[in-house]
Amino acid sequence: MTKEQKDNLFVLVKSLSKSEKRQFKLYVGRLGVNEDSKFLTLFNILEKLSTYDEAAILKKGIVKKEQLSNLKAHLYKQILISLRLNPSHQNVRIQIREQLDFATILYHKGLYKQSLKILDKAKNLAIANEEKNVAYEIVELEKVIESQYITRSLSNRADELSIQAKELSQQNVLASKLSNLSLQLYGLFLKTGYVKNDKESKRVIKYFNARLPKYDINTLGFREKLWLYKAYLWYSFLTVDFLSCYKYATKWVELFYENKDQIMLNPVFFLRGNHYLLEALFYLRHYEKFKESLIRLETITKEKWFPFDDNIDGLAFLYVYNNKFNLHFMEGSFKEGLPLVDEVLHRLKDYSDRIDEHHIMVFYYKIASMYFGAGENKKCIQYLEKIISNKTLQMREDLLCFSRILNLVAHYEAGMDYNLDVLIRSTYKFLIKMEDLYDVQKEFIKFLRGLGDIYPNEVRNEFIKLHKKLKEFEHDPYQSRAFLYLDIISWLESKIENKPIALVIQDKFHGMRSNK
Repeated sequence: MTKEQKDNLFVLVKSLSKSEKRQFKLYVGRLGVNEDSKFLTLFNILEKLSTYDEAAILKKGIVKKEQLSNLKAHLYKQILISLRLNPSHQNVRIQIREQLDFATILYHKGLYKQSLKILDKAKNLAIANEEKNVAYEIVELEKVIESQYITRSLSNRADELSIQAKELSQQNVLASKLSNLSLQLYGLFLKTGYVKNDKESKRVIKYFNARLPKYDINTLGFREKLWLYKAYLWYSFLTVDFLSCYKYATKWVELFYENKDQIMLNPVFFLRGNHYLLEALFYLRHYEKFKESLIRLETITKEKWFPFDDNIDGLAFLYVYNNKFNLHFMEGSFKEGLPLVDEVLHRLKDYSDRIDEHHIMVFYYKIASMYFGAGENKKCIQYLEKIISNKTLQMREDLLCFSRILNLVAHYEAGMDYNLDVLIRSTYKFLIKMEDLYDVQKEFIKFLRGLGDIYPNEVRNEFIKLHKKLKEFEHDPYQSRAFLYLDIISWLESKIENKPIALVIQDKFHGMRSNK
């Protein structure tokens, strides 16, 4: 799979909506001299191109090759200025920054009283919206101006500003420590994945406790609580404590519902919190709560008041549709879920510049799993090949591992056994290179290696033996997660009982619900 070369300016131009393009041209044309400007000509050329083609641009003769980079940089800047002026991109954070800029200009003109008046309003707005970093900046500028603008109340004002600066500084330091811890834990998760034994678990617990700052939950504001819940969430994921994941993801999401204005200001964090809540519920197999939370998320993203831009639209699609797949996996309703495939593939084209390649590969794995569950093994193999053959992307090892295992199983199910020995060897070579394999994977590898020596009439007995071994790991906190990528136990049961895997999963699903 070749990686298409992307130009940042071209991607930005192509991301613009019709209204944004119209506003940009109005913005450029506000002065008559800009009507024939070179950067507007470049914009018009890029707008018409389907792929970035530098040779085609130079052929138009706007500028020489050595001047093109400067022209592109100028156009990029002008588009960003235009977007900043667009009402659809205005939010409280930008308004506060704008007021701070205005106050700074007035200060440099010596209009101290006017500057302080604007700063006071901007500061109150910043504090009310938990924008404490910029609030601290405002207080620092107020201190500078007050030291030059002599008033009778200067002594009281100085004390007031000093106390306020100290409080904001302490809150910002705590938020910074918590956000650092959250980011460090996320980085550790990407590097090492879930803990696989007690030794790794103790190491992560020690790492977390050594970096967790002291805090009083009753004095924390929205922002500090958000980073605290995020840190605990990643700690819970690392230590494979999905019940704790659910607890802190719920706190994260409810924090937003209790502060609706923050959904408007931080929609990305709101969406991610909901995604992690759904992920935890999926791992816990809490079907009713999962379905309820998914409907709630999808409903709120369609509300008129919910903020909308390209990034938010792409993330909402990513999180909602990933979990729509998971809902079908929980139900065992694979055939009913197949219409999702075309819808997702169509929308992935629209979001090609907004969704990273790794998440596209995750979608491919889910599509492959949907086809596998529906008994369409050749289509399953088709999407697994897209993952396995992707040499340009460093994906999570677990995704690559289970893609190869599912690929083997799908070939076996499809009766494509003419090259099964080759596939088994290549899969085995890939897996033994991986560090810290789950015991589930090790047992499955042993089974695969011996598959070629088993007589057809003995296969069922071998399935039963493997099933018995793997059942031992089903409730092991360090091993059970392997079954979430590929339900090997249900597949083995489908072979032993001689019925489709979808029916096996559906029976378990209905049995689980009736027992509740």
